[in-house]
Amino acid sequence: MKKFFEDIKKDMKFKSAGPGKKLTEDTSSKPAPSDCNSKQNRRPPSEGAQMAGAAALARIEHQQRPKVHTSQDAIRIQVKKELEAEAAALTEKEKAATREGSKVPVKDPACLSVSGVYFTCPLTGATLSKSEREVHIKEAILMRFEEDPIEASVMMVHTFNKDKEKVKAAVEIISKYVENICKNPTEEKYRKIKLSNKVFQEKVRCVEGSREFLQALGFISIMLPVDGQEEEEEFLVLPEASPDALELMKEQRDRLQRGEPVRAKLDRQPQAFKPSPHAQRFELPPEFYNLTAEELRKEQQQRSELLEKNAMLRTKAMREKDEQRERKKYNYTLLRVRLPDGNLLQGTFYAWDRLPVLFEFVRESLVDGWQPFELIAPGGQKLKESEGVSFVESNLVPAALITFAWDAAVQADIAAAGKQSQSLLKPQLLEAIGTLS
Repeated sequence: MKKFFEDIKKDMKFKSAGPGKKLTEDTSSKPAPSDCNSKQNRRPPSEGAQMAGAAALARIEHQQRPKVHTSQDAIRIQVKKELEAEAAALTEKEKAATREGSKVPVKDPACLSVSGVYFTCPLTGATLSKSEREVHIKEAILMRFEEDPIEASVMMVHTFNKDKEKVKAAVEIISKYVENICKNPTEEKYRKIKLSNKVFQEKVRCVEGSREFLQALGFISIMLPVDGQEEEEEFLVLPEASPDALELMKEQRDRLQRGEPVRAKLDRQPQAFKPSPHAQRFELPPEFYNLTAEELRKEQQQRSELLEKNAMLRTKAMREKDEQRERKKYNYTLLRVRLPDGNLLQGTFYAWDRLPVLFEFVRESLVDGWQPFELIAPGGQKLKESEGVSFVESNLVPAALITFAWDAAVQADIAAAGKQSQSLLKPQLLEAIGTLS
């Protein structure tokens, strides 16, 4: 059949050359003598066959322009490919950094005080490592399209794009589209968005999730003719909507404007340990540090100097300057709280978290968390929840052992009433209590 079409095509070219015109012979495709003899014996195709062949050839050569894929399945497949590429690049980057030895040397996992830093996805509840969290959240957002395409696209806009100014500009343009449609519901021009439009190209298209949001509003992709152009162009067109649909569109616009990025939450990994002489010994994984091995050694040598400096009277501006500098050294901190019964409560925190976070963590771990208590830092300094200073400023990074003490007056009243609890920590923590090695 293919050869048949080729013969028809040659015949058409010969006819199109017209009288008095000579076609140039293509010697590279000249058939062998044996082929020529067989051709001479073959009967030429009938006029009807020639017409059918010409029509088929025209269909082959002039296929329709491929349609723009706008289905959510296609979007998900494309984004998933991009996410897999990002994850592979991130893994390779981390391996390269380890090979170069630019970070703190990796220690034996069996000797570490905590296996690593982990996060919880707010959409799925899954526990994730630092390298897994971004890819997992993106996939979880894409899965939301089946349930609520508006919510999913709003999450895309505010989570997938790092440049907040671009996001803000795109949200403003899309909000303007909706406002114009609601004010002029019968005006066709407000319900059409030309994708080659300069404003759309520069302000909207560059923001991931913006097109998905417009499609979730009801816009559909259509190829339409443009005045002064031979070829059609792609438009996003919104069919004429009812008053109720317009009110719903306003609510969906408001959801876009109120949208927030989806961020993985730090998993504090609360854990209880039995009384141990190794309570002050910490072996931390590389994720806790933002230092090279050499910088870490120097930092350990300067610990005593920092303690003296913290004891001096400093202005608020001086403290803030020191805090900003310290933030660059540590990403996280591992804190242990020694309870009156000798048991230890351990949790992971951001280095720039503030003291109220620690007090709340301890309070939620106790059976009688409603009772007032004190937390005492290494060196005997009482930590004050009301001050709200950071762990960095309190010298509680990259790890520290803190002493817990009940309010003495309240404890005396409880003891006199005979209502003192047998255990301090909640049962779920005691059930998994471990031993420090």
